[in-house]
Amino acid sequence: MTGFPGLVLPSYHLYYEAPVKIVATPEGGARVWRVSIDTGGWVEQNQLFEEILFAVGGEIFTRSADEFVQEVEAYRGHYLRGEGPIFALYETISAIRSTAEQQGRRLKIEEIALIKGIRRRTFVMFEEELQRAGDPGADPSLGQPG
Repeated sequence: MTGFPGLVLPSYHLYYEAPVKIVATPEGGARVWRVSIDTGGWVEQNQLFEEILFAVGGEIFTRSADEFVQEVEAYRGHYLRGEGPIFALYETISAIRSTAEQQGRRLKIEEIALIKGIRRRTFVMFEEELQRAGDPGADPSLGQPG
């Protein structure tokens, strides 16, 4: 997977709405990690490397690290259900969005900032849990303020 001049890793993407990250390996290669729709953990899918890199499918978008964190948490919050503090925070985001929708208005600047802050927090919490469970794709540092 090496031999792509100008490729800067890590890189962050949406692949058919699923968050995907490409990270460097110590050997100089790359690994592709996709968020699991079932667990929220990371699934290695190296076969997607060239398709993402060359955006062959048209449903592939590049994201900044901050945008990626937001996308991952929006994805997890949408598809996953469970108990505990992370899921309570997902429900808080859902309630903020639902209230604005019921009131027929867009989110206020303060609400957007609150949602982004909650998602950064849940990202770190989720990634730390994944790391403790041995998920090799977990990286809580991505959600830390740069």
